[in-house]
Amino acid sequence: MRRPQVICNGLRRLAYAKPNCRGYVTDADVESARGYCLRQLQTSDYDAHLIRRFVPSPVQDTYAALRALNLELVRLPEIVSNPAIGALRIKFWQESIDKTFAGNPPREPICILLHQALMGLEARAGNATKKSIKFWVSRLVKTREKYMDGRPYTNLAALEDYAENTYSTMMYATLASMPLRSMHIDHLASHIGKACGIIAVLRGIPVLAAPGQPVKTPSGMDAPVTREPSLLLPLDIMAEEGVKEEEVFRQGPNAPGLQDAVFKVATRANDHVITAQEMLKRLKAGEDPGHEFEHEGEAEHVYLEESDTAKEIRQSFGVLLEAIPASHYLENLEKANFDPFAVKTGGWRLPWRIWQSLSKQTI
Repeated sequence: MRRPQVICNGLRRLAYAKPNCRGYVTDADVESARGYCLRQLQTSDYDAHLIRRFVPSPVQDTYAALRALNLELVRLPEIVSNPAIGALRIKFWQESIDKTFAGNPPREPICILLHQALMGLEARAGNATKKSIKFWVSRLVKTREKYMDGRPYTNLAALEDYAENTYSTMMYATLASMPLRSMHIDHLASHIGKACGIIAVLRGIPVLAAPGQPVKTPSGMDAPVTREPSLLLPLDIMAEEGVKEEEVFRQGPNAPGLQDAVFKVATRANDHVITAQEMLKRLKAGEDPGHEFEHEGEAEHVYLEESDTAKEIRQSFGVLLEAIPASHYLENLEKANFDPFAVKTGGWRLPWRIWQSLSKQTI
């Protein structure tokens, strides 16, 4: 799930990278950067590896860069030895994003690929949506920084807020890079992204609750273990079900109350998937979505004119396919009696379901 990275190498890059290290980006740079990002998805985010193929071709590079950036940020708690180093890495990414949107990407594959995607967007549609994309990418980085210490979520609403500011936000950025600004599509993306973010926490339980393992450096050496076991389930749910962190760390799936707590959290993710499914049916039938978009009027969620909803659904459907891996995981979790340690992944069923969903235009 994780691509290890040597801290000293990362800091050395940070320390010695020149502010204006490159005045231009070559085709070879872009190909190398694209290959790097795609390898990260294939090895560490298989769902995104599959979905990317069905995202509209002009935004596939944006999608790959955003997902690779998310992976880099997710890995930080495991590869940094103290909060100061983590803060340095976050600062590096914040500054790198600023430089990339200013047209001067650092020698970082993710930034090079994102820069190429932004140039393509400018050629297609001008600079109108670059500000929106930067807003979403910056929000992703800031949210990852906020939760880098591995603290549990205080309640289910806090977990949903995290999911909105990470997974939904990546979907908003991908839509903006098409460019597409639609209240109904953003509304769908909000529910789907919240489900994906909640599921990411459930998927992480077997990994994060286990003792930290040495990770391989690019030179083949074992890097020091820097992570303590953690459990990120909402504290209110854990209290209701009597789940204790230490029991989960020692007993794993046999810890009292764990499966009941997972069931409650998974139910909220499933609610968001079902809501998105029902919304899509209503919108395709020419009806209203059935409820208001709670984020309408917030930053970058201002919509000025009526739009062709049917056309927007067709344009954005590749992005909305994120709902398929989410519902697939929830079904497998239910089959495992809500034991996250026993969920089976892989196989041919997920690619098949994604293809079926695309052909039928349903999620």
